[in-house]
Amino acid sequence: MIPQQWSPPCGKECTNKYAMLTQIPWRVFCKKGCDADAETWEECLEECNELCYKDPVLKDRQWSAYIDRSPGAAGHSEECFRACVSGCGYKFDIPSEEVDKVRPNRPPKPPPVPKPIHHPLIPM
Repeated sequence: MIPQQWSPPCGKECTNKYAMLTQIPWRVFCKKGCDADAETWEECLEECNELCYKDPVLKDRQWSAYIDRSPGAAGHSEECFRACVSGCGYKFDIPSEEVDKVRPNRPPKPPPVPKPIHHPLIPM
C-alpha cells in the first residue's frame, strides 16, 4: 500500500481542501462530516448543525449551551458548518454547486443596530 492510499477518499478530499496550517481545525470538521453516522445527505447535514452550533445541553436550560462542545463564536460555527457540509458532500458524492448552497437551519442573525451619529459640539 502506498502512502496516497492510507486515507479514505473522503478524508483525502478534506485534507486537500483544507491543506493550509491555519485550516487544520476546519479539516477536522470536514473529516467529521466524512465520518458521520448518517445514512443520507439530509441526516449528515443535520449532524453538522448539531456539531457546529451551540444548543442547550439540558432541555429548557438555555445557559447550558455554554457547556456544548461546538466552536462557539458565530464565525467559527459558520466555518465549522461549511467544512462539515463539505465532508458530507464528499461522503455522498454531492456536486460542489449543491454543497455551496446549503445553509444552516438556524434563525438569521438580527440586523446590526445602527450607531448614533455624534455631531461635534460647536462652541458659542
